[in-house]
Amino acid sequence: EVQLVESGGGSVQAGGSLRLSCVASGYEDSDYCMGWFRQAPGKEREGVAAIDSTGVARYADSVKGRFTISKDNAQRILYLQMNSLKDEDTATYYCAAEGDTSYDEYGRCSVIPAEYNFWGQGTQVTVST
Repeated sequence: EVQLVESGGGSVQAGGSLRLSCVASGYEDSDYCMGWFRQAPGKEREGVAAIDSTGVARYADSVKGRFTISKDNAQRILYLQMNSLKDEDTATYYCAAEGDTSYDEYGRCSVIPAEYNFWGQGTQVTVST
């Protein structure tokens, strides 16, 4: 069974940085896309970034240039480095994994939440101005 446990959320002022971590277990790394998603109060869950087993990453336009997704394959840890945080980044952030997502024309993993079946419990990120 795939298990995902996030950590690293917290409160930060606008312009600051946070790094989220997600420890993963129970899957074959070569088969899975992994991603970060977020959900703000009253809004739908949205994709932030995704990465495949080779390290190819994909980002939502809203976070390009500010967020970086990465993986430590040996430790089975997924990271999201978030810089230049804005108040609109405030949300609960979720780690997800899936072995059967779609890919875009560049071969990058999907960032559509509905395509992911394995989820962590979420970690809260609050950005204040």
